Amino acid sequence: MKVGFEKSEFREHIRLTLLAVLVGFAGGLASVVFKLMIRFFQNQFWKADTIISAVSSQPWYLTILIPALGGLIISPIIYFGAREAKGHGVPEIMESLIFRGGRIRHQVVAIKALASSICIGSGGSVGREGPIVQISSSLASSIGQLFRIKERGMRTLVAAGAAAGIGGTFNAPIAGALFAVEVLLGEFGIFSFSPIIIASVISTLTSRLFTGDFSAFTVPKYTLISVWEIGPYVLLGIVSGLVAILLLKLFISSRTKLTVYAFTLS
Repeated sequence: MKVGFEKSEFREHIRLTLLAVLVGFAGGLASVVFKLMIRFFQNQFWKADTIISAVSSQPWYLTILIPALGGLIISPIIYFGAREAKGHGVPEIMESLIFRGGRIRHQVVAIKALASSICIGSGGSVGREGPIVQISSSLASSIGQLFRIKERGMRTLVAAGAAAGIGGTFNAPIAGALFAVEVLLGEFGIFSFSPIIIASVISTLTSRLFTGDFSAFTVPKYTLISVWEIGPYVLLGIVSGLVAILLLKLFISSRTKLTVYAFTLS
């Protein structure tokens, strides 16, 4: 019995590893398409290559109205399309792993990609990390459901999708894999880790094939001239931490109130 179980587990692991290649390729393509969608909507809303340059040349009221317009557009898309697509993206994936064994509805991929690209393109206060995690994880879940993967394998495959999204979007395969293992799964077993790292690497290579090999963020060179410069940095860190707490509380409070309001209307 034990030998048979080990063989069955080994076959399942090989199957997951092969599917991880497919998940990585799909995640890499998704990251490229997502970037193109953001650029498209950014050009539609701002008529410029970058929002920063557009804001400096546009009337001040457009800086408020255009992101607000983006929010008005995406609200009905999420509400009627897939309500799981609301929010940051990472908590929703963690919820699906805990309560639904990693099973995510197929339409979440399209709704999340459309809503997030409109929000980011219009200048909304949101980044690419959360959306691409949910987009790639949803793709991985759809692949897992197509091949009838069991719950344990499904959880691994969804985490592999998240790693693929991070790796392909930010050109960071190791960071993507560690993010998926530490944040989503919380385990470093070989059964889970090897498909995740494979998916992240394949996704990064796929993304580089289309967009090139370059850093996601350009950090300017800086040299510390005096030790007294450390003081303002310490102060900046404290202030930033307090502002982050305030922003998080305001976000949770407003989101809760809007959810209650939407539930009341429905």
